[in-house]
Amino acid sequence: MATIFEQILIDSQKVGNDAPTSKQAVDWLRQQALKLKNVNPNGLIAEAVGNKRLTGLTDESVGQMFMFSYDPKLKGVLPYYDQFPLVFPIEYYGNSFLGINLHYLPPMLRAKLMDSLMSTINNKKYDKTTKLVLSYKILKNASRFKYFQPCLKKYLFSNVKSPFVYISPNEWNIALMLPTEKFVGASKSQVYKDSTSMVG
Repeated sequence: MATIFEQILIDSQKVGNDAPTSKQAVDWLRQQALKLKNVNPNGLIAEAVGNKRLTGLTDESVGQMFMFSYDPKLKGVLPYYDQFPLVFPIEYYGNSFLGINLHYLPPMLRAKLMDSLMSTINNKKYDKTTKLVLSYKILKNASRFKYFQPCLKKYLFSNVKSPFVYISPNEWNIALMLPTEKFVGASKSQVYKDSTSMVG
């Protein structure tokens, strides 16, 4: 049985999107993912077991996309947090990593940030060698990346509660819009309002 990602990619080819990186195809993939409701992130993680998407995270993972389950160490003092982050790691520290969790932005701003991030891609193969070339310094020093600010989060490996699910580059625009965020401590609309005000 095809995964959500595989089915959307199959459907994309059926409607004539043979070049998955064209603007037409990117827009179509994002729209299809946005239409889906009640996507269970636990189900996606479980599905990944059978599809061999599960992985660990190393310094080589910087610039790739992952989803996972997370239970913050300081959840008692955080105003809110996302239980199922969708992250591009940008710095690796051994026992933790710094990443951009795209879920903190409303869909329109996610798309804008993603389009900016794609300017740093290292190749156009869209396979396991493909990644974003990112660091906090790069993001901070370029105005086109301004939407990253509310998304920047540090994650402790000791508090990751599932394996990391690797998202293939040709699936990034699907994962970007899937409703897999699960905020604890605030509504999605409140998180989006706070993030939008942070970036002006």
